[in-house]
Formats: sequence, structure tokens, C-alpha cells
Amino acid sequence: MATLKLPSTIPSPSEDCEQLRKAFAGWGTNEDLIIQILAHRNGDQRKKIRETYHETHGEDLLKDLDSELSSDFQHAVLLWTLEPAERDAYLVNQATKKLTASNWVIMEVACTRSSHQLLSVRQAYHAKYKKSMEEDVAHHTSGDFRKLLVPLVSAFRYEGDEVNMTLAKTEAKTFHEKICDKAYSDDDLIRILTTRSKSQLNATFNHYNDQFGNAITKDLKADPENEYLKLLRSTIKCLTVPEKYYEKVLRLAINKLGTDEKALTRVVVTHAEVDLQRIAEEYKRRNSVPLDRAIAGDTSGDYEKMLLALMGHGDAC
Repeated sequence: MATLKLPSTIPSPSEDCEQLRKAFAGWGTNEDLIIQILAHRNGDQRKKIRETYHETHGEDLLKDLDSELSSDFQHAVLLWTLEPAERDAYLVNQATKKLTASNWVIMEVACTRSSHQLLSVRQAYHAKYKKSMEEDVAHHTSGDFRKLLVPLVSAFRYEGDEVNMTLAKTEAKTFHEKICDKAYSDDDLIRILTTRSKSQLNATFNHYNDQFGNAITKDLKADPENEYLKLLRSTIKCLTVPEKYYEKVLRLAINKLGTDEKALTRVVVTHAEVDLQRIAEEYKRRNSVPLDRAIAGDTSGDYEKMLLALMGHGDAC
């Protein structure tokens, strides 16, 4: 369900590097050529382009892109050019810094990546920042947020479809009891959320709905302004129906007074190779407007072209 559009014939990394050098040459940067190349290459291809660029020219492609581009377009291109695990490590690191802190970004990475992808993110974090991701998340969060987020980023869930229905029924009851007691950060509740497979959690939450007459996320709205409960609800959505979670992120990013470009870029860039089509379908169902039209109406220039290219628009070369 990716939206990334690749050309029918992929040029060699060497050819792409030469074209990128041409885009950087002269007085003005050829942004269209950069988009035509990078926005139509998958992760492995972009990695080879970066390696070949360094081998051929002795320079870092990311540094050259950084110096040639600016503003939201620059951020989108740089984020896209990173390898997926490297990109997620960067996003989590930024989310632990004081000025760009975001428990939601940490939760997104922890809950929507596969177990092996999340392990790769932790390894990339080690390599880049010389410390563990868990260490930084623990250091920069506190209280209930820390209690939830540290085991989430540490998780290595079973990825299969097998489900224990007896366990699902039992743990649905456990959730209901803890929610009735307002024990929202109870050890058992956290343990289930951070260790069970996504298939198992789906079965548990379906049982919850059947047994107690409400979706669990509705019962967690006792205090709509409670930030921890908001994160808990979002965690459940990301683990079970990520397209609904990301639809809301995009809706809020686009509809707020002044576009939230960071959130818009993050969702489009991190999901173009994965499930952006499904997110776009959910967006249209919820808002009666195609996502690409909403993006085009709220962005402009090269930044707009880059995002739309990642959604499958434009010519790949």
C-alpha cells in the first residue's frame, strides 16, 4: 500500500549521482531534478546513491543537499534521503530534546514499526548517538509517560497471526477493571500493551468491545484533557488501526491555523514506502477530500512538489 512511484527502468547509482551533481551546479539549484530522482527511488536505491556519491566525489550527499536547499523542502528531502532506521533514530532523538520534545513521535516509531524494524532503529541509534534509545527516552520523560514509553521502545513483539482467545478474554477483563479503577498506568495494563503481539491486542480489544459495550479508547476518555490518557489512546490506535491515528495527525496538521509542516512531512516521508495509500484512503473517507488535494491546497512550491511526488504524482526519471 505504498505510494512511492518508481521508473520502469532504474538508472544506475552513478548516473543518478551525476544528475544530482548537475542539479547542484551553477548559480541556481535544479530542485525539480532533485525531486525527479530522489522522490522516485526506494530505500535501498537511495542508500546506494549516497554510497556512490561519497565514493565518486568524496563528499556527503546529505551535506550537499543541506547546503543547496532550504526551509520545509530541505527538511523533507533530507528526511527522505536517510535510510528508514537512521531516519527513525533521528526522529526519536529530536523527540527527546527540550525544544522539539514529542512523546507522540516516540510512540509512533515504537508502535508502527515491525519488531525487526524497531530493533534496527535501536541499533542505528547506538551507532549515531553512542548511547541507547531507551536511555534517552528514560532520561527525557518522567512519571506515567516514562513508564509507558520505555517498554514500548524496548519491545520485540511476536509478529505472527496466532491468537490465544482465552487470554484475549481474560486480558480484556483486566483492562476493564483497571480502567474502572482509573489505574491507567497499572503494571499489568502496561505489560500487556508493551509485550503482546498486535494480533493478540486486536483480539483483546475486540473482546473488550463485545463484553463491555464500548471501544476501549472511548472508555479511556474519562478526562479528555489528560495528556497521558491521550497518549494511551493513541498507543492503542497505533498498535491496532494506525491508518486512523495518522489520518488524525494529518487532519490536524493541515487544518490548524498555519500548517504543521513537521507533522505533515513526518507522516508522508515515513509512510510513502509503507502504507501511505491506506492512510490516504482513510483521510478521504473521514474528510471527503483526497489527501493529495488537501496537501496541494495547504503547501506550495518545491515543498508541495516533493510531498506530491512521494504520493505518486509526477514523472519518475
